[in-house]
Amino acid sequence: MAAALQGVTVLDLSRILAGPWSTQNLADLGADVIKVERPGQGDDTRTWGPPFVQGVDEGVKDAAYYFCCNRGKRSVTLDFTVEQGRAVLLELVRKADVLVENYKVGGLKKYGLDYDSLSKVNPRLVYCSITGFGQTGPYAERPGYDALVQAMGGLMSITGEPDTTPGGGPQKVGVAVVDVLTGLYATSAILAALYHRTQSGQGQHIDIALLDVQVAALANQASNYVLGGLVPQRIGSAHPSIVPYQPFACADGHVMLAIGNDTQFAAFCRAAGCEGLAQDERFRSNALRVQNREALIGLLHERMSLKTVDQWCQVAIESGFPCGPINTIDRVFADPQVQARSMRVSVPSQGYGDVDLVASPMRFSGTPISYDAGPPSLGQDTEAVLGELGLDAAAIAALREAKAI
Repeated sequence: MAAALQGVTVLDLSRILAGPWSTQNLADLGADVIKVERPGQGDDTRTWGPPFVQGVDEGVKDAAYYFCCNRGKRSVTLDFTVEQGRAVLLELVRKADVLVENYKVGGLKKYGLDYDSLSKVNPRLVYCSITGFGQTGPYAERPGYDALVQAMGGLMSITGEPDTTPGGGPQKVGVAVVDVLTGLYATSAILAALYHRTQSGQGQHIDIALLDVQVAALANQASNYVLGGLVPQRIGSAHPSIVPYQPFACADGHVMLAIGNDTQFAAFCRAAGCEGLAQDERFRSNALRVQNREALIGLLHERMSLKTVDQWCQVAIESGFPCGPINTIDRVFADPQVQARSMRVSVPSQGYGDVDLVASPMRFSGTPISYDAGPPSLGQDTEAVLGELGLDAAAIAALREAKAI
């Protein structure tokens, strides 16, 4: 069965997380993703360990971090700062549909590898630039990293406990969520540009900035400010607009109670043996519960401590309100629902043998994702890709002599 993006060729000049996350999505969808890496070094994340994954010949060892976002790609080592290497890259560009890069603004222009230059080589090229702050604006030339943008984009100001509580203060999210979201937005933009090309015949330049993505992803918190004039504050793991919607301590651990409407609140109160709270004038609607948050939460803490985590989760299933355990990562992958959805997959690779990876959450009835290639070892596909360009063994040897590959 043909994959959704079969026949689409992507040049991946990105590294770290945001760009590779996007190109892994495209690889999962069936695109031929050619990862262009620096000879002898490769993607920075290959060294971001421990833990490391040992290659089958014991000569390859790459960090587990690298494995999270490079599945299904082919790796070519190519130095485009060398004229011979640049010439090879231009040949790849002529055959490509998409190019993804995350160099500093203007960083590729001096090599003639910016969009304006490459659009003349291939007018159908969809060229996606991922930077910290975008191609324009006073911060355009600054380097940008996930944690920095979590801070500057407001996420850390609403993450963590209030300053007045023990351990209070701004916190970053435990995953590089801005990078991941940027990769997802980049994927969406690339697919839209490819669809537009089917109508216009023309490629275009996509400008994706981490800061833009973070501001957009503030979602309801940003809306509360731009429409209501409210500056959101840190309230720990509670929800600013829904109550009760936060973790609670139980007899043997913690659960997340996520009451989304008045019907669920009434069901919870019946299960907890405090039916009167659902009729209390202070708590009869969500808006009232938000206004009287502290009073209600104070009443619920003792109730929640009377049952274990498993007991509360079972009661929630039987009574129809959302409640779940706060799992560690090992418990996540042991969860029967996660296992039933096959979110852990074993993928074959040339350099590392079979490796366990996290599956894509995208499920298709007609073009399912195929997990037939793990992340590539550095440069494992260089000769194969160059051969597809028509280069013979002598030409490839000359490129090695020139240190272009």
